[in-house]
Amino acid sequence: MYRKDWASKWAEYTPNKVAVKEYRPARSLTYQELNNQANSLAHYLVHDLKVGKGERLMVLAEHSIEYVALFSMTQKTGITLVPVNFRLSVSEIDYLISDSEPRFLIAERKFEDLVSSLKSNIEVLWLDDLFSQLNNSEYQRFEAVELEEDHPAFILYTSGSTGFPKGAIYSHKMLLWNSLNTSQSLEITPSDLTINCMPPFHTGGWNVLVTPMLHRGATIGLMNKFDPDFLLELMEQEKSNLFMGVPTMLKMMADSERFKSVSLDAMRYFIVGGEALPLEVIDTWHRKGVKIRQGYGLTEVGPNLTSLHQDDAEQKIGSIGKPNFYVEYKIVDEQGRRVEPNEVGEFCLKGPMVTPGYWRNEEASQKAIVEGWFHTGDLVKEDNDGYLYVVDRKKCMFISGGENVYPAEIERVLRAVYGVDEAAVIGVKDAKWGEVGKAFVTMKPGCSFSESLLREHCANHLAKFKVPRHFEVLDELPKNGSGKIDRKNLA
Repeated sequence: MYRKDWASKWAEYTPNKVAVKEYRPARSLTYQELNNQANSLAHYLVHDLKVGKGERLMVLAEHSIEYVALFSMTQKTGITLVPVNFRLSVSEIDYLISDSEPRFLIAERKFEDLVSSLKSNIEVLWLDDLFSQLNNSEYQRFEAVELEEDHPAFILYTSGSTGFPKGAIYSHKMLLWNSLNTSQSLEITPSDLTINCMPPFHTGGWNVLVTPMLHRGATIGLMNKFDPDFLLELMEQEKSNLFMGVPTMLKMMADSERFKSVSLDAMRYFIVGGEALPLEVIDTWHRKGVKIRQGYGLTEVGPNLTSLHQDDAEQKIGSIGKPNFYVEYKIVDEQGRRVEPNEVGEFCLKGPMVTPGYWRNEEASQKAIVEGWFHTGDLVKEDNDGYLYVVDRKKCMFISGGENVYPAEIERVLRAVYGVDEAAVIGVKDAKWGEVGKAFVTMKPGCSFSESLLREHCANHLAKFKVPRHFEVLDELPKNGSGKIDRKNLA
């Protein structure tokens, strides 16, 4: 049992230091103000609304100062946050509500139409109304509760390889050790400033830089929407020295009109994840004087697990680098035996930053975590110098604009369309998004193929980024010797 309340510590050490700021409109909180707001929020939720330790609050909102205060509140109370992707369809959000059973849904007013369409019977707290309750000075004190190491700080839903999302438990222990790994690898200091563009419903929007920066008493700028021109201006203006983005963001920034004129002399490096960055993009940023650090992570572990030092970005193009400080790893074949250098095997990870499991899903937890090792499903190899490379994704997942997309989810939705017999989805190259979905379907006898019908059905039941960009009808799907769909023969 232990207490983890970072805001209160930095309120003691550097009370007037800016903890978090926004830009449109300009707002900020010092560490003292952040701690006061989190205390007030904790008092109101626990004492007035009777929300108990371990109960869930689902949040439907863009990143904001208020969202960071909600995180600080979780460290004080043991209330668990369930961030939800506001790009999801109504049916997808209803499923998450039924699975996590939150006490309240906290939502921004801008999502009122989406909230009103939900079929779930859940009480809604509007974000601005909730924070308007916190002006009473008697709420400024709150004694943090003791928390078990594996107590959930977040439940982060990942797209499901079986067709339904799984809630990865992100514990307070994971928060601590991910922060230590990140600070060691990236050399984060209290004088650092990052501008975060990653959304709050991803582990990347919290745990790549936001929570490690809060742990170190640094400053976080928040953009609730990615705008390449404005982001470049802010980086110059704020003298930001760390930035995390996905390859699509770096490509769009490099194509921006502001790219040539902006000065980024203060930038130590960019951290890039999600997929390998093409050499030409690395070269473009290197010529700009910005170094690139690529890495690897996933929601259930870390997420900051490996890092390729910026000096090796060109020499080891495509590598995810080497494991961070407290990360154990092994690469194994299908029999669980360790493979030799340059041989391909499944990437398995171990350490204090591994999830305790999936929310109310013991079967998935036991399948993923075997004797303490988390089986990622990613196929990697290690070269003779100890550098790691992702060769393939065992689970067929592809990445579209930084979003993980699992074909099984889309295929389940497609098979529900009248007349569809079989469905298979793969990721195909796309100049803007990196990859987009391509769906292949076969039709039952007497039924005709309608791309518009399939597209409309997907749009009604899936987030926009999951809707396939391309559709094709086949007489039959290719199968392998065991009768399973042979995705390698789809293109």
